[in-house]
Amino acid sequence: MKKPHVYFRAYLAALLMLAAVPAEAADVKELFAIDLADYPGKEGRMLEVSYPPGARDMVHRHDAHAFVYVLEGQIVMQLKGQPAVTLKAGQTFYEGPTDVHVVGRNASNTEPARFVVVLLKAKGAPILTPVKE
Repeated sequence: MKKPHVYFRAYLAALLMLAAVPAEAADVKELFAIDLADYPGKEGRMLEVSYPPGARDMVHRHDAHAFVYVLEGQIVMQLKGQPAVTLKAGQTFYEGPTDVHVVGRNASNTEPARFVVVLLKAKGAPILTPVKE
């Protein structure tokens, strides 16, 4: 396993801005980072995101293939032009490189939610980019 890149702090700061609660309440861990030798200029990132009750994302995009797996709790996800879906532990979600993520939130105001995100993206590209609606 490779050590986290120098840019991890910037990624972490961007992810923490997603939560509608104070940044210190969110827990974002980079679990794994690797250059994809078969795909020059591409990398894989695996993050674990824990949201406290009521947390909500800003509208954003990833410019990456993003694979979500819910570990606990329930989250609501919605891509622009598609219906919102509520996902519980064991369920998955996908965002493509051109998708705009308009809703991402903890479905509960009383229970935490935790999920893993795997991103396949251009090496050095930001984890997320805020989008104005």
